[in-house]
Amino acid sequence: MIKIILSDIDGTFLKDDKHPPELHVKAIKAVIDKGLRFVFVSARMPEAIYPITDALGMAHTPVVSYGGGFVLTEDEEIIFDKKMPAEDSAKILAEMNRAWQDITINYYTGRRWFVEEIDKRVQFEMDITGATAEVKRFDELLSENILPNKILVMCEPQTCKEMENVLGEKFPALNVVRSAPYLLEIMDKSVSKATGIEILLKHYGYTVDEAIAFGDNYNDTEMLTYIPQSVVMANAPAAVKKLAAAVTDSNEVGGIYTYLVKIGVIAP
Repeated sequence: MIKIILSDIDGTFLKDDKHPPELHVKAIKAVIDKGLRFVFVSARMPEAIYPITDALGMAHTPVVSYGGGFVLTEDEEIIFDKKMPAEDSAKILAEMNRAWQDITINYYTGRRWFVEEIDKRVQFEMDITGATAEVKRFDELLSENILPNKILVMCEPQTCKEMENVLGEKFPALNVVRSAPYLLEIMDKSVSKATGIEILLKHYGYTVDEAIAFGDNYNDTEMLTYIPQSVVMANAPAAVKKLAAAVTDSNEVGGIYTYLVKIGVIAP
């Protein structure tokens, strides 16, 4: 019996215009009315998830943020908080600044988001997520032992692909993966959406067989292989589709609703 629905946000729950399709809003209401949990599992920070849950009337809901590195209960109690090592953080920041130009680096720690300047990319991210970036030098943060849960790089797709390959090889203790053609996520190697979900399920007493997981991209890989009833959106890359138990409609038309109705979790 399904008791909890887990969903990625961008490319899965939200359309490409960053709004949910009407069928996903309908799905949330139906899930809540049945007394089931719906939890967002995202690379986003909590402050970029809560505006979505608030708008959907889901004010009290757990969240799995930073791709599994920071997990909060519905009371905003922290039950998992995995930071990147200080030495690796300093070295990878230095390497990125040395080797690449025209990149925007974002430094996320707990419920705070730091940048060294607010450029057009950062402003766009603030506009679409509702979160607010603070300006501070990263070396100052490290010197104060304020370590990152995640470093996010915004850049051109070709640069992003190159950085993923180069940095992934140079920093084996870190997990370096693209979450979109123009976004590179960097976290501790032990962190994945699966680890965050495992902690969440244990906290609430659920098993993996009582869960459904929806995703659409490479950073959903561990989640899709961890949850037996895993579902990918039609807009997912072919390689990601192969990892899941099922494929549903795209994020644009409401694939989460379609699948939950299909298997009888909610009524049409």
